[in-house]
Amino acid sequence: MRTGFGVVCLLAVGIVAAPVGAPKRDPLAQKLDKDQEILQALNRLTFGPQPGDVERVKRIGLKKWIDQQLHPDKISDNPELDEKLDGLETLRLTEGQLLLEYPPAFLIRQYANGSLPLPREQQARQIAEDLVAKLRERRQDGNGAAPPPLAMMSPEDRRKFWQANNPQQALTYDLWEAKIYRAALSDRQLLEVLDDFWFNHFNVFLDKGVDRYLIAQYERDAIRPNVFSKFENLLEATAKSPAMLFYLDNWQSAGTFSRVAERQRLAGKKPPGLNENYARELLELHTLGVNGGYTQKDVVEVARCFTGWTIRAPRQGGGFYFNPNMHDTGKKVVLGHVIKEGGGLEDGLKVLKILAHHPATAHHISYELAQRFVADTPPPALVDRMAQTFLDTDGDLRDVMKTMLNSTEFWSEGAYLVKTKSPFEFAISAVRALDVDLDDAFVLSNRLAVLGEPLYRKREPVGYSNAGADWLNSAALLARMNFAMALAANRIRGVTVAAKRFQAEADAAALARSILLRPPGEQTMQAITAAQAQRKPGPGYVIGLVIGSPDFQQR
Repeated sequence: MRTGFGVVCLLAVGIVAAPVGAPKRDPLAQKLDKDQEILQALNRLTFGPQPGDVERVKRIGLKKWIDQQLHPDKISDNPELDEKLDGLETLRLTEGQLLLEYPPAFLIRQYANGSLPLPREQQARQIAEDLVAKLRERRQDGNGAAPPPLAMMSPEDRRKFWQANNPQQALTYDLWEAKIYRAALSDRQLLEVLDDFWFNHFNVFLDKGVDRYLIAQYERDAIRPNVFSKFENLLEATAKSPAMLFYLDNWQSAGTFSRVAERQRLAGKKPPGLNENYARELLELHTLGVNGGYTQKDVVEVARCFTGWTIRAPRQGGGFYFNPNMHDTGKKVVLGHVIKEGGGLEDGLKVLKILAHHPATAHHISYELAQRFVADTPPPALVDRMAQTFLDTDGDLRDVMKTMLNSTEFWSEGAYLVKTKSPFEFAISAVRALDVDLDDAFVLSNRLAVLGEPLYRKREPVGYSNAGADWLNSAALLARMNFAMALAANRIRGVTVAAKRFQAEADAAALARSILLRPPGEQTMQAITAAQAQRKPGPGYVIGLVIGSPDFQQR
């Protein structure tokens, strides 16, 4: 045990010391060779290469492969992925259906003890009666022995357990597992990478109230269909999403002199107030950026424009709803643009159009994309060209990506292997590199929280960092090494590594190269050599060392 810990520490220290994010030479001085270009594409436009990916790209040609990724409709469906997603039924329901069929546990208990009457609607009453029956059956079953841990249950048994105890728990794990399955198994890899990027850009926190019921539809209907669309379409879809409206409290924002406020004052009650949360994040995070030239006065004016943008009650089907009685109909001035009095829903739409076509937005979005795909500090000239494409094409996100992918900077030595993987990128790239049998993503989803990136649980609107260097600290890197060793030793339930696939490799260096798809670095080979000098490790142990190595942390 001491020997293994020493090797683990050697590699962890090597990761911290590795010059991640700093090019060895002038960033633009050297072009990549053909093999490096393929690895660059696979490392940046996917969640990591799988065995055989390099050969597949060579066979169809790098340019054609990139074009396919930019047009995912050209890529055939993956039956294995479709089968796994079919079992995650909550992803297909509306928020109203979710609230009906997966009520929170406290409601079931109240139904069971009679403190809350059963719903009047026939369908809702029948679902509630079934849930109460399951709860009572569980209480009366056997000697009351505790059920096995959720991690030891089959997916089917887990869903039955949740249905009888806490139905809404299924919503969380369906989300987590779907994200893992798509990232690990989809052939439309760039779509999945961009879905991750844009959800993070328009972040919503899973554990804020009813957002647990709203996020699946938010990602399905607002984010995924628009990652290659015009930015204005994506911006409007997120602005109208009940998940965003609830997360940033705009659903209850009312104008000071709106009809609702006036009625409350006449009734002697405190009128609802203006909420600036969404307006502030819309300007600072979603569009212009923190240095985008807006003022506090602009924040207030934007908030006034979005009064009345709210959510229908669940019994009315949920969904976006504009309530004219909550809207401030007065004149507003946003970034110098006059929005005339007497408006309604169109006030907010005008603001979105102004922001979607603003030069500061073009630069901010281009910078964040370049930071995710090129370097933590992207070349200013590249960002400027991407921003110009943004403005010239009415915010066409596919064209902005094309400008980046056609740049010399993206294919330069300065951009090669200079990004550090986030915890999610690290875990999924390991699953893909080892071509594991992914039968159940439940335990793997929980491991991501240990690694420091719990899915859909970034509380702050800013989302997780796109700068790889921000993920570097000793504790996090040691957690990655522990994950790598557990993965290679098949100690993560539902994820199976067939070590025999790698036994044909002649030696440790060849084994490392087959995983990394390039020669291993000195630090990696030192750790493997040290392990071999103290004992005779099997393929699984060496695999763990390679996955936890500084080489594998880079993309």
